[in-house]
Amino acid sequence: MDGVFKRPATGDASEVAAQDEPVQGAARAGSETAWHRLRDAYSLAPNEVQVWRATLDASQEDIGKFMRVLSAEERAHAQGFHFAADSRRHIIGRGLSRTLLGHCLARPADEVEFEYNGFGKPRLAADLRSSIEFNISHSGDLVLVALTLGRAVGIDVERMQSRMATEEIATRFFSPNECQTLFSLVPELQCEAFFSCWTRKEAYLKARGDGLSLPLDTFDVAFAPGEEPRLLATRHDPGEAHRFTMRAPDPGHGCKAALVAEGSGWKLTCWDWRPEHPTCSTASAR
Repeated sequence: MDGVFKRPATGDASEVAAQDEPVQGAARAGSETAWHRLRDAYSLAPNEVQVWRATLDASQEDIGKFMRVLSAEERAHAQGFHFAADSRRHIIGRGLSRTLLGHCLARPADEVEFEYNGFGKPRLAADLRSSIEFNISHSGDLVLVALTLGRAVGIDVERMQSRMATEEIATRFFSPNECQTLFSLVPELQCEAFFSCWTRKEAYLKARGDGLSLPLDTFDVAFAPGEEPRLLATRHDPGEAHRFTMRAPDPGHGCKAALVAEGSGWKLTCWDWRPEHPTCSTASAR
């Protein structure tokens, strides 16, 4: 998990991998999320938020292409992982982000530079002078990248694991109102609802960009089955509930996802990335 929440330790990584119990039904029949596959060049429109989905089954050639556009620090970080899957998530997440941003900025992907705020959220370096905002998340077999123009954005994806959806963890990370909603559900609905709540809270924190400096019990999200994703209350700043819009694209692959972006009325477009696809045109991003 690559976000701001810190989960309790459950043993070393090999033990965790062996114990993982992915929840079935993440991609339910009737899902409204359409994941498009490009055939022509596309543009990043001013009133649009795009989510790009990539999987870990990229070829070694594709991984090599992504690796070459990373910064020296990112390459070193990728090589420091003990498990290959963790390394691939890092390489694909940063490589895909640089590829998309490079085309939007009309510059080589390996010349795209990032800087980080005090809480570790990446953004384009100041000398690029662009209104493009982005955010990255990865879990399980998926990497998601969100892109938009001129609005703060946060995205989170989580592989659903029943062993993580416990009352202890919910009580630690969710608000009293959220816990009451979660525990009122029948047991067979609680695991999926847990991860709906988790991803929506984390996407909001990532959009704000200030991590756990905001106490988790100061805001509530809507996550009950069939309920529209939204901020219900932001007690730290009541106006923020109306400042951000929340969506919950269905990423499939046994995962839950949430997207939070500033403003309202923007269009969400979801894309499946493939190496042979053209990337975004630069006209609308200049």
